[in-house]
Amino acid sequence: MTFSAAVDAFVRHLSAEKNYSAHTLDNYTRDLSQFARFLGEAHGGATPAVESINIVDVRAHLATMMSAGRARRSVARYLSSLRSFFKFLFRQGVLAAPLMSDVKTPKLPRPLPKFLTLLDVERVLAVLAAPTLKGRRDRAIVEALYSTGMRVSELAGLTHAQMDTRSGVLRVLGKGRKERLVLLGGPARAAVTAYLADAKYCGRGSKDAVFKNRFGKRLGVLSIERMLARAGKAAGLAQRVTPHTLRHSFATHLLDAGADLRSVQELLGHASLSTTQIYTHITPERLKRAYDGAHPRH
Repeated sequence: MTFSAAVDAFVRHLSAEKNYSAHTLDNYTRDLSQFARFLGEAHGGATPAVESINIVDVRAHLATMMSAGRARRSVARYLSSLRSFFKFLFRQGVLAAPLMSDVKTPKLPRPLPKFLTLLDVERVLAVLAAPTLKGRRDRAIVEALYSTGMRVSELAGLTHAQMDTRSGVLRVLGKGRKERLVLLGGPARAAVTAYLADAKYCGRGSKDAVFKNRFGKRLGVLSIERMLARAGKAAGLAQRVTPHTLRHSFATHLLDAGADLRSVQELLGHASLSTTQIYTHITPERLKRAYDGAHPRH
């Protein structure tokens, strides 16, 4: 089987069976194209058929990447693409064995996620109090991100059919187009309701999109990121405020208040519990509560 035919079959599988996004498919295609170029150079200009590729080829390319100074995280993502590709070919009967079973992924540091304190969140909300359509929209965005822990792409893609503001339940499409339920708390419901009830909102543009720009079109991820950065600066915060900062804050504050890890995993839409475990870092508040509850002379 030619390498290009194998890549085409693999990408079709990821799209049809896994429902991967166009961005993810592009990443896989780019990684495999890079490997094909390396193979072509190593084998005299012609990329070999996938059946003749061996572990020596993989290790040789890995060595060139490491010697070129590629970041460990970049190499790890690249190896993940190759591992998925060869595993697919093995399951399809093209290969007699999964090629990457003996290749180890470089260990990556796991820095603690950056998050805001509750006071920081309130300071950001305080600068988003303008009684205008844009002011109501921006406040609703911050309230919704912090209340639900949604990814910014999930929020930007929200439609009215996914929302029930009376119950505070939203159906969002996460990675791999997997659907899950997230919850709007009282302040978030009030902020979203006020935004949607604005007369200027009701008569403007798209009937499907929840969050819209000044032209009535769906608000983009980049616009949301810029708005949050400006709000953080206006609030006087030292750290940059991003959608992911609010997602980290959501998870950290829930766990600090006693929520169980499995529930937080469901709300975040993590496929693996190990991904959620990065939020089990010890905050001073949680440490103090543990001390006060356990030490006999606290």
